Amino acid sequence: MSLTFLLSIGIVLTIIFHFLGVYAGAKRIVWIAIILIWAAVISVATSEVKPKAYDDIKRMQGKYKDTDQLIDEAMPKVSVYEMIVIKNSYLKHEPQ
Repeated sequence: MSLTFLLSIGIVLTIIFHFLGVYAGAKRIVWIAIILIWAAVISVATSEVKPKAYDDIKRMQGKYKDTDQLIDEAMPKVSVYEMIVIKNSYLKHEPQ
């Protein structure tokens, strides 16, 4: 999944929740909830992965050129979103 796709889903859901808030007469409460949800999602996506994930990165490194490029760009601190992108790149090349 690309970041653009995920952001577009978030924007569509925000618009849907906004209109639900307008319909229910609770725009302020809905917008507070939307802001808190966006803040939580951004916080989780940009947080650093656990040390065990770095062991997985070392295991994946050196096998595929595009995966190695993503690893080099992400180091020294790898975020959760970057780890997902690296893992998807690696799994794309692995045989089923």
